[in-house]
Amino acid sequence: MNAGDGLWLRKNRVLPAPRKEIWMAMTDPAELRRWWGPRGFSVPALEFEPAVGNSLRIAMQPPEGEVFHLDGEFREVDPPSLLSFTFRWDPPEPDDRETVVTLSVRDRGSRTEVELEQGEFATRERLTLHDDGWSDSFEKLEELLR
Repeated sequence: MNAGDGLWLRKNRVLPAPRKEIWMAMTDPAELRRWWGPRGFSVPALEFEPAVGNSLRIAMQPPEGEVFHLDGEFREVDPPSLLSFTFRWDPPEPDDRETVVTLSVRDRGSRTEVELEQGEFATRERLTLHDDGWSDSFEKLEELLR
């Protein structure tokens, strides 16, 4: 999880679908809202058009609590292989900082490997929060694909 002196999140997941289908799930707003976020969360609003320089905004609704948002900007979009964007909470917590998410998508025949890298985090607690959220999201996506 560490890269140099910083805190980085790295995850690999092999998903049971071809790369084209995984790319669609990660980049089509209607598909993304079906699996994005921790268990129990919904996505009531979404601005997500992957193109370099475009902004993104995802409204997230916990099971109990107020809607909050994540904002960012697309840095790299190379279909169907690479998606990279900045990630910042709105409103931020005191120990939040903008991070960069990079999703690399590799063909594995009838399956697809997704490699996630996100960082650099200010605290181990924030890294753990994101690790848990991505784990839930990938599990939800895998359930939808089956």
